Amino acid sequence: MTAPVRIDRRARRRLETIEEIVDVSVEVMTEYGVGGLSLGEVARRMGMRTPSLYVYFDAKNGVYDAVFTRGWRAIYEEMEPLHLQETDVQDLEPFLLAVASRFVRWTIEHPSYAQLMMWRPVPGYEPSADAFAAAVDVLESARAMFTRLSARGLIRADVPVDDLLQIWTVLTSGVMTRQLANAPHESFDEGRVTATLPALVAMFVTHYGTPATTKGKKK
Repeated sequence: MTAPVRIDRRARRRLETIEEIVDVSVEVMTEYGVGGLSLGEVARRMGMRTPSLYVYFDAKNGVYDAVFTRGWRAIYEEMEPLHLQETDVQDLEPFLLAVASRFVRWTIEHPSYAQLMMWRPVPGYEPSADAFAAAVDVLESARAMFTRLSARGLIRADVPVDDLLQIWTVLTSGVMTRQLANAPHESFDEGRVTATLPALVAMFVTHYGTPATTKGKKK
């Protein structure tokens, strides 16, 4: 049996400080915009001198990477359990609507994360390969879901899974973008743009579904 890994007090404190820096950075981004992140302001709110932050992050882009990674990991934790429910799906449309709604709801409720993750609001910032790996995990989870749906005959077999995934991503991220760009004050449940999700998902299913997708629907 492998012995549990122990983190010494100093290492634990370092991890806690890094998490706190990320928390405060998101607060600043929420107030001043994603591109308005100031490490000086982060340090001030934490009661630190700005140079002390460089003990934990080499540069501001390192903080952005930490926010980017945390956001995609959070979405993975949200979406993966739902993606895996595909095995019980008999009716495709409500299932995909639930998938789309959960994803879009998270982005609307976490706008600073979503903007950094899916837009390019910071001139010169590109996520590092390590940070982008968290986004790839979410993409692969969705790809696996569509692959299983196709194998079960719920999605047209003549449509490549990568094409389905691209269109699905445009659909969901497009709704998020329109909502945050035009009515960021509206919640997911109140949003005029998010309200279009049922119709958009219905169109997706009509175009890419098969007769098997109607199984279980009441006549």
